[in-house]
Amino acid sequence: MENTNTITTTKQKRVFSGLKPTGQLTIGNYIGAIKNMIELQKDNDCFYSVVDMHSITIDIEPAILRKNSLDMLALFLACGINPDKSTVFIQSHVKEHAELTWILNCHTMMGEARRMIQFREKSKENKQNVNVGLFDYPVLMAADILLYQADLVPIGKDQKQHLELARNLATRFNNKYSPTFTVPDGVFNKTGAKVFSLLEPKSKMGKTGDNPNGIVFLLDNKDDIMRKFKKCVTDSETEIKAKTTKPGISNLLTIYSQFKNVTIKEAEKEFAGFSYADFKLSAGECVADFLGKIQKEYKRIINDKAYLESIMKTGAEKARLSAYRTLDKVKKKIGFIV
Repeated sequence: MENTNTITTTKQKRVFSGLKPTGQLTIGNYIGAIKNMIELQKDNDCFYSVVDMHSITIDIEPAILRKNSLDMLALFLACGINPDKSTVFIQSHVKEHAELTWILNCHTMMGEARRMIQFREKSKENKQNVNVGLFDYPVLMAADILLYQADLVPIGKDQKQHLELARNLATRFNNKYSPTFTVPDGVFNKTGAKVFSLLEPKSKMGKTGDNPNGIVFLLDNKDDIMRKFKKCVTDSETEIKAKTTKPGISNLLTIYSQFKNVTIKEAEKEFAGFSYADFKLSAGECVADFLGKIQKEYKRIINDKAYLESIMKTGAEKARLSAYRTLDKVKKKIGFIV
């Protein structure tokens, strides 16, 4: 008798994503990156890294870098990244990142490296420290991705050029030496949400900025959060609607909808007829309540040094195993004796 109970298995996609510990994480980082990372880990094999090697392209105090790195790792876990489902690690704990970067450097043309827009922008911002690492960090980023044979890379629009470099390097190497690297695809935040400064709603909310009062950090206390929302820039109208002519209100609607898990339209309907002042308070309360739960878990994790060390150790071991396999293959193909 023919067996009709066939079982089909779908191979999980490999995902790589990393965030630089150059500053404290913000609600912009949560909405634009971490929320998507949490969602992706449900059905994929995810490698999530605190990419501290990228941080030293700018001047940063060693003590601050160490604190930021541990804070970021603890916040990854507190937000919902599960180390039992995903490989969570510190980039510098895996030496293969640096080794593969050098090999990829030797397969990167100067012309394509010079075309990197962010290098030109960062050079203008840091005129006193335009170092080789700043120029080369897109190649390190390519190594981060290719080392783990990532199928998917969560990116923002400003990272498309860097992903394209990783794809070009993978294809070039594969064509020269035979198939070695997975050619990765980008995956964008499903909501397409982007968070802007509360004081300058046409400027992206970053981990660092000229005015911290426009930035809501994940570790801000409730009083600071409410103060920042009360002072946020809106406009001279009264209607709570998302429009290009109303960047401040549109930004608040994005933030509220993301933390409440409702659509912009639903948020607009909920606050129809409300004053701006009342809407600001409601948005602030929503964010503060949500972050309060994350902060409680963060405090538990950051104070448990043994647990954090075990996460770093286990994550690095898992990451190194995968990274070693790729690098060993690469070395053999280019002629190194291994």
